[in-house]
Amino acid sequence: MAGEDIYGSPEHLAFRAMVRKFVETELAPRAREFDEMGRPDKAIFRRLGEMGLLGIRYDPKYGGGGLDYSYHAVFLEELTRCDNSGVAMGISVQTDMATPALHRFGSEELKEKYLVPAIRGEHVAAIAVTEPGAGSDVAGIKTRAVRDGDHWVINGSKIFITNTANADWLCLLAVTDPDAGYGGFTQIVVPTDTPGFSYRLLDKIGNRGSDTGLLFFDDVRVPVSNTIGDPNRGFQQQMNQFQDERMVPVVTSPVSARHLWELTLAHAQQRVAFGKPLSKMQVNRFKFVEMMIQITAAQEMAHRCIRKMVAGEDVTLDVSMAKVFCANMKQYVATTCVQLFGGSGYIWENPAARAFVDSRLSTIGGGADEVMKEVAAKLLKI
Repeated sequence: MAGEDIYGSPEHLAFRAMVRKFVETELAPRAREFDEMGRPDKAIFRRLGEMGLLGIRYDPKYGGGGLDYSYHAVFLEELTRCDNSGVAMGISVQTDMATPALHRFGSEELKEKYLVPAIRGEHVAAIAVTEPGAGSDVAGIKTRAVRDGDHWVINGSKIFITNTANADWLCLLAVTDPDAGYGGFTQIVVPTDTPGFSYRLLDKIGNRGSDTGLLFFDDVRVPVSNTIGDPNRGFQQQMNQFQDERMVPVVTSPVSARHLWELTLAHAQQRVAFGKPLSKMQVNRFKFVEMMIQITAAQEMAHRCIRKMVAGEDVTLDVSMAKVFCANMKQYVATTCVQLFGGSGYIWENPAARAFVDSRLSTIGGGADEVMKEVAAKLLKI
């Protein structure tokens, strides 16, 4: 298969089989249940922790697997089989959005207190960056953390935060020096049981298997020792962490799109209209070919990014371009498949219907298309 040189070793194949069995037996059968709950129950995180799947590429010193990114890519790919993109998103928030900065920059004390239980699945984590007035424009955030002796006092709000209700702690980005520009932001671990913290859940149109909310901080006091890395280096650390986050849709979009393509083709081969299967009509055959061209191109871009991640190279340009391409490909495939399913494609139980709604987030979350193009333009010196 394409990408065998990335993760086609016997070790990778055995790892993939283990993850696939877990997803197909413990996650997929509960897909609609998680939609009704609005999030996966915390027992799922504990189970993932027991299997060593929440810290695949983290240092074994903290309970991680110590493996390279290719194994984590396998994990992300197999998560797409859970038949619930919201659940997959909630899990990837833990592994790719809320914990990478803590693993890279956190103190030993902070890692022992928060990273270790997150890897074990005993804690659920969330990333708190976006605000009502600042999304992809991270430099525009207003939430303040003011030092008062040995504590930060935090005031402000965050929005569109996944794992809101499940989270035991947040990786928060706050302004600590409003006069320092990009040098005035700090990442802070905020336990959600801290007095002054509250939230309200939001009613999303898609990805309903994950909980997303609006967070409020009213004189929330946390120890200065909860600072991740150096004070006032939070913006740079978050930009680094964003690359992990943006790799998730790059890795998963081609796989989920291909799966939907296969389901839709099987339908088109069985559905007869005007005396022949839909798949035998030229207009539809061309649609399947056009989708596969896009899927294959996206997969190659994903493999390039994975190779760079394994090699420890800077992936900022590649992942910025790949996220735009993969996100739009995923939307295109979902929209086309709904059309090919016809009326049944508009029924919620149809996987094309759910993909149609869920995929709409792809070009917005983790950095909107317009922002990704701006990042790429700067790196290309345009």
